[in-house]
Amino acid sequence: MAYGGLHGWVSLALGDKMVLASVGARPPDPSNLKEKQFMNIAQEMAIASGLPAPKLFIIQEASPNAFATGRDAAHASVAVTTGLLETMDREELQGVIAHEIGHIRNRDILTMTVVAALLGAIVLLADMGRRMVFYGGLGRSRRRSSGGGEAIAMGVVLLLLILSPLIARLMAMAVSRSREYMADAASVEFTRNPTALANALEKIAGHYDKVVDKASRGTAHLFIADPMNLAVNKKEGRWAAWMGTHPPIKTRIHILRAMAGAGSVRT
Repeated sequence: MAYGGLHGWVSLALGDKMVLASVGARPPDPSNLKEKQFMNIAQEMAIASGLPAPKLFIIQEASPNAFATGRDAAHASVAVTTGLLETMDREELQGVIAHEIGHIRNRDILTMTVVAALLGAIVLLADMGRRMVFYGGLGRSRRRSSGGGEAIAMGVVLLLLILSPLIARLMAMAVSRSREYMADAASVEFTRNPTALANALEKIAGHYDKVVDKASRGTAHLFIADPMNLAVNKKEGRWAAWMGTHPPIKTRIHILRAMAGAGSVRT
């Protein structure tokens, strides 16, 4: 119980720092023109949203992607990949940054950051627990001829340890999909330009490198687009809604283009 309370406090106070450290994020370099543009756009979108400007970070990754993290608007951060800065024009980058600030305005970042920290901890603890059970109690019980009851108990513990990461992952997915649509709507509100984000999402979907190597199961739900390029995130339906971290990017583009009166998705 004490560990749970301590981990909860750490997740709340340091979850964003843990997430940023896990992807190797660094502050932007104002002498780099692309990174300076990112800084300027973030300031513009913060003004448009009426929120304090978030702290900014760069992830050295070819895959274009971005995420927001933090416990509230006063302690928020937005991180983008170098691939995003290289791929997007100014309007498209505005659309992406406005989406991330939408997450901040909608107070998604606390939930998503704590879930990311908890998911990482659960996966780690479950892995440790499986090793302890297998090499400890369960391994010994197998060597005992009269240890049938203990073996069953250890088997139940092992089953729970196997299922706990799945349950945590379902938690992350449940808070993620609907929030992406809401942040897309916020981007349109701040930029008054649905086409900007639609074009940005098309470029992300069509980029040759769709996997953010530094992303993990614990942080995937934070990103604007699935950083692991999983097939489930390209589908609709109940199974996808339960197992996917993101809504299908084509559906998001279709909605944005409908907002702009431009009809369906370009192919």
